[in-house]
Amino acid sequence: MSVVEGIETETGIARCVVLSISGSLSSNHDKNAHFIENLLHGQGHELIYRRVLKNHENTIREGLAEALAEEGCNLILITGGTGIAKRDITYDILRQLYESEIPGFGELFRDLAYKELGPKAMLTRASAGIIEGCLVFSLPGSPPAVKLGMERLIIPTLNDIVGEMNQ
Repeated sequence: MSVVEGIETETGIARCVVLSISGSLSSNHDKNAHFIENLLHGQGHELIYRRVLKNHENTIREGLAEALAEEGCNLILITGGTGIAKRDITYDILRQLYESEIPGFGELFRDLAYKELGPKAMLTRASAGIIEGCLVFSLPGSPPAVKLGMERLIIPTLNDIVGEMNQ
């Protein structure tokens, strides 16, 4: 059990799907997913599957729907498509689907990225929220961004977040 703002919460295990959004479907995205998988397993969480999706609206929506339909899935981690280029549509799709957004994640991610990368960190639209009762985190696709988000924000709080959502 942990204490978050004075409230006791049961810790929870995440059953996760990793979706890598890519215009090129490069192996770089698979490296991100492998890195995420290792972090999750190291903390006792389960990876249900990982998939690279072409950066196309219908493909992303179908991939999300498939992940949300996966029995027991309570976490979706998405990498890629969070920039401001026309091709970066992940945030726009998620924003339409979030039932409840978690603005602190994007704010903290940009703050940490600013400290490491400088002002270009403001160009990311990293986000988090709840879709159909499932926790969704969306990170940029660059390996340093995935490492930053996973190691500094997601992994340290994941047990508590999943536990909180199970209440």
